[in-house]
Amino acid sequence: MTDPPATPRRRGAARTEELLRVTLDLAGEVGYAGLSIEAVGRRAGVGKHTIYRRWPSKAALLLDALSRVWTTDLDYRDTGDVRRDLREQFLRSGLALSSPPIGPIYRAVIAEAQADSTLRATLHERFLGTVEQRTLDRITRAQHTGELVAEANLEFAAEVLCGTLYYRSLLSTRPIDEGAVDGLLDMFMAAYGTTDRGLSDD
Repeated sequence: MTDPPATPRRRGAARTEELLRVTLDLAGEVGYAGLSIEAVGRRAGVGKHTIYRRWPSKAALLLDALSRVWTTDLDYRDTGDVRRDLREQFLRSGLALSSPPIGPIYRAVIAEAQADSTLRATLHERFLGTVEQRTLDRITRAQHTGELVAEANLEFAAEVLCGTLYYRSLLSTRPIDEGAVDGLLDMFMAAYGTTDRGLSDD
């Protein structure tokens, strides 16, 4: 028995995935400045109008492509131990931010965003704001389960946790290694933890 033909929606979803993959591959080769809708179309074997029907601009296409990797590879796990989960995710984030495909492309987009307010706003909404919110969600759950002090407003804490990693990755030459992550989390747990079990004993 042969499989039934794919529906237009399924074919469209497969084409979208292909275009996102091609975009990441090509951006890794030529960088943000060298990327174009036309070049993606040539690599994927489609006309540029096929791409423009899905994305209004190169920035929107590339951010969707990055988001595809980001959301699948960098979600928080929840083991019931907030320090362990933050540590595991921050180490994964540090590796991703210093490695292809996310690292080089993300730095290029950050540079472009300094002169493009629309791109900067989209970048915050799609990436920085999303990462902060996911961090806030994870530590808020820990607050509800009693791992973190109940009366604390954790919004600024989430921003500081994420901001430290991005500062190291984008603006310094210092690595996001185990020592840096443990030091950051020791400070966080000392300030917000309800017990001393969150302090690193490495």
